[in-house]
Amino acid sequence: FLRAPLTGVLTEVPGIGPAAAKNLAKGDDPADQITNTFQLMGKFMLLKRNEDDTNEPIDCRTHCDAFWHWLKSKGISSYRSGIVMAIAEKMNTMIPGVYDACDFN
Repeated sequence: FLRAPLTGVLTEVPGIGPAAAKNLAKGDDPADQITNTFQLMGKFMLLKRNEDDTNEPIDCRTHCDAFWHWLKSKGISSYRSGIVMAIAEKMNTMIPGVYDACDFN
């Protein structure tokens, strides 16, 4: 996944199977419906902000925790941590510094 080109198919993300992809696509608001990998990565990046809108950067752990909780709110009950790590590491290959594995060791 980390070295492969993205196809956009959600199940290409390690930890996302058909049931998780179905849960991500649910939602009354179309903005809450995640139907491809690019939208999922976009959601990950949208969560890299302070809740108080101070424009102060948040640390990697807080960012990943926010994504984990968002996945939980979407009904993803299995492999949440693996999904977070996969998306964070993939994003770090594109935007170096957005994720630091040292924060989790």
